[in-house]
Amino acid sequence: MKVRLLHVDQDLDLAAPIAVNSDDLVADLALPSMLDVMSAGEPFLREVAEKVLLVSLTDPEAIRYRQRVLADCLSEPRLIRELYEIAGATLREKRAAWGFLSSDNPSAILSAAVSQLEVLIAGLRRLRAFADAQVGKVSSDGLTTLLCGLRRELDDAYFDTLDQCLKQLRFPAGELISARLGRGNIGVDYVLRSGRTKRTLREYVGLPSRTICSFTISPREEGGALAEITNRAVNQVANAAAQSADHISGYFSLLRAEAGFYVGCLNLRDRLAAEGHPVSFPEPRPQAEGVLSCADLRDLGLALRTSQVVGNEINADDLRLIMITGANSGGKSTFLRSLGAAQLMMQAGMFVTAAAFRASTSNGIFTHFSREEDAELISGRLDEELGRLSEIADEIGPGCLILFNESFAATNEREGAEIGRQVIKALLESGVRVVFVTHNFELADGFRQQHEHSVLFLRARRQPDGRRVYKLAEGPPEPTSYGPDIYHRIGGWPG
Repeated sequence: MKVRLLHVDQDLDLAAPIAVNSDDLVADLALPSMLDVMSAGEPFLREVAEKVLLVSLTDPEAIRYRQRVLADCLSEPRLIRELYEIAGATLREKRAAWGFLSSDNPSAILSAAVSQLEVLIAGLRRLRAFADAQVGKVSSDGLTTLLCGLRRELDDAYFDTLDQCLKQLRFPAGELISARLGRGNIGVDYVLRSGRTKRTLREYVGLPSRTICSFTISPREEGGALAEITNRAVNQVANAAAQSADHISGYFSLLRAEAGFYVGCLNLRDRLAAEGHPVSFPEPRPQAEGVLSCADLRDLGLALRTSQVVGNEINADDLRLIMITGANSGGKSTFLRSLGAAQLMMQAGMFVTAAAFRASTSNGIFTHFSREEDAELISGRLDEELGRLSEIADEIGPGCLILFNESFAATNEREGAEIGRQVIKALLESGVRVVFVTHNFELADGFRQQHEHSVLFLRARRQPDGRRVYKLAEGPPEPTSYGPDIYHRIGGWPG
């Protein structure tokens, strides 16, 4: 049986490596708040959500496959939550079952495996009943294939066979073992046979069989001798039963993980809906199209804290450089985070916090946000920024997206402008899409003068009285970021 709720042709691999820049992505895009909501305090859900989020899909059709599954989950939330609970409850009951598969004793291994198999098969029965009850409620390929597969493969004949096998493995009539005598009359080739389930009348009354020669072992020797013979005979069967228990456990673990991702998405949707924020499925486009546009795109981190969030609209189709300037505290960094989070969520097959979002997929998403200066004075901010940029350069390539936030501001404007110009130029020539937030007028205006028609210039708006509207609009860079507005607003001397 296959789960295949996240991929059409493979299962989720929780051990797969994530991007080397994942820590920076999580911190710079303020993802912990999203992961907290998705997990609802459950560490396992947080682990799954982070893994899926940070291993991006690049094929638009693979993204749409997940979106269709998630759409089913949003319309039938009890379905995916129940599926997640069945898988989790079965695994908890299996762990509580008696026995240790790590024992060195084959008979003990067999007994433990049978106990666990009984629990797991009860879980399979619940899955079958669940699948029967959900007929006609879903339309996505992922959930339809899963439910139909459960109904087809977990039929009554299958469970009858399992019940008979488990009953036989309990050996109600004792073990039937064959062997032959080897050199020195030592028993060899021990084989556990399919024993009889019922005793004959002669056996019940204690009469010997007419056709079988037998002998009696002294009670004082019975434990050691018979136990050793039994262990030799049941060793292969014990291993097979233990492997079967592990195989079915693996299926439930995978089912719990893949269903868990969608449960996390439901938790996030419910929280956003409670705050009144827009939620929509983005439109993933092939990388070669160079598409990027959005309507009412909101910062997810802010949206989870308050309902008062301003959205932004942009159209950067066919443009690989977006330069964002304007008023201090005017929403530039907020927009940058919203854009990065939306791209990441889209490539995880999720919804986004926007009325509409359409973008080409990226081969990788990178962030280069300004950091605090080294407290131990090992290096200055510029050295630290250049060091991180060198690490990014080792990983980034054509088709990637990189977000810069106030980078190279730790030096004077002319030097910062020159560094920024060379970095941006090299990235664009390498086929990387760049979004750059800066207060460096010389840097931004230099691109306006030389590449005005191939760059989208956005500017953080302000009211005439200095109040921020936290919304970006198309506009060329200005030589001031209106820092005095903030100074006067918090009680500085009037200008």
